[in-house]
Amino acid sequence: MLNNTGVYARLAISMLVPLLGYLALRGSSLDKSIDAPHEHFYIVSLVAGLAFALAIAVGLVAIKLRNIKISFLSLSYVSLASMFVLHGLATPGFLMHHSQMGGVAAQLSVVLAVIWLWLSSLSVDQPLIKWFAQWQAMLLPVWTAVLAVICAVLWLAPDITHYVHLKESPVKWYVTVFVFVVNGWTMYRYLQTYLSSRFPLQLSIVHSTGWMIIAQFIIVSGTQWNLSWWLYHFLLLASVIIMVAGIVSQYLSSKSISASVKLMFRANPRDWINTYMSTSVRELVMTTEARDSYTAGHNYRVALYALKLGEEMGLSSSELRAIAQGGLVHDVGKLRIPDFILNKPGKLTPEERLQIEGHPVSGYDLCKRLGFMHEELSVIRSHHEKWDGTGYPDGLSGEQIPLLARITAVADVYDALTSSRSYRKAMTHEAAMDIIVKESGKHFDPSCVEAWQKLVLEQLPFFEETLRNSPHLKLERRYRDSII
Repeated sequence: MLNNTGVYARLAISMLVPLLGYLALRGSSLDKSIDAPHEHFYIVSLVAGLAFALAIAVGLVAIKLRNIKISFLSLSYVSLASMFVLHGLATPGFLMHHSQMGGVAAQLSVVLAVIWLWLSSLSVDQPLIKWFAQWQAMLLPVWTAVLAVICAVLWLAPDITHYVHLKESPVKWYVTVFVFVVNGWTMYRYLQTYLSSRFPLQLSIVHSTGWMIIAQFIIVSGTQWNLSWWLYHFLLLASVIIMVAGIVSQYLSSKSISASVKLMFRANPRDWINTYMSTSVRELVMTTEARDSYTAGHNYRVALYALKLGEEMGLSSSELRAIAQGGLVHDVGKLRIPDFILNKPGKLTPEERLQIEGHPVSGYDLCKRLGFMHEELSVIRSHHEKWDGTGYPDGLSGEQIPLLARITAVADVYDALTSSRSYRKAMTHEAAMDIIVKESGKHFDPSCVEAWQKLVLEQLPFFEETLRNSPHLKLERRYRDSII
């Protein structure tokens, strides 16, 4: 894993090499005109078409993974690739004889891509992103249709480009400043996220956005057909390739994408959980549990129990996916709690308890930057809220607490009670059930407790097997005032 200095160094090199190469080549004796319209027409059109197909595939994956940031990335690169297809097809002398179309299409490809990239860098709890998240499944087909209309209009009425002025001063420099500022902000946001999470996708996007900035500068300052001018084509195509490579690196290694075709077969809930444990989620779970030997498997079991209870309560398929994802990372905020507090065997001081009680907000802040959807974030933030309003971090009560968080709360406490912790040994299933029933209407939503009791009666062998495979001793101990 690279340290921060290494990350900054590689980023600087990846941007400076093409920029300095362009500046050195531009105007030199080597910067000869390479008038190759045939190669431009075929190579750019075909490669951009392939990039478009890859971006569409990424968009479909984003819907499966319930990640709005991946959807925005897909829309960004769909925009870039589709407009670049138009750029290739509009090569003068082939299908079209309009000299301005190719340049305008190239500028549009960057501008549209930059806007979606900026949206992908925003936190998921922003009102605008929440609105988009409600329509995640429709974003890809609707925006693809919009792009198709834009391309068709430009193709059928190319003279419109005379009114756009994207290739003329001062408009082209206004556009360049816009690209620099917006993409610079996007780079900063993703770089900060990468330095805290170390996920390959974030670093890929940092490099991709940097190359877009350099490509934009070449577009507005280069001379058409000169050797230096060709460089921006490769930079834009490389932007798509490195983004796809980042997603492949982060998600495909866990085979979660290919496993998603099995979602209709849920007889074994562990298969359902494993389906949604993408590489990013798996790394968060493993990193969290590495900090606390007493909670080995806790995140996994909570997701398992919550999924079972959610099915019992008739949650939709989308809600089940959310509760599986949220349950797997509900305690990720504990990464920011010092080990001596997290594993303290004795009573916590008020200051230590305050740090412990900050983990839902810490986890929420981390995961909202990683693109988790609103439902998953509600599980992470609100699983320690109590029905009577005495929980934390927001003191919500009753139905103010999101349903998925209320369900996860039952699963979380049950597993905490039946697992050995730093401050006590595990309880028996019966003792844990007694406490959960007594806490109905106080800690827990009564309807969740009722469904939990029914679930246990119907599927007792499942609970016995799960407890039997858990690393703890089934010894009764006094219930600690607040499960942490």
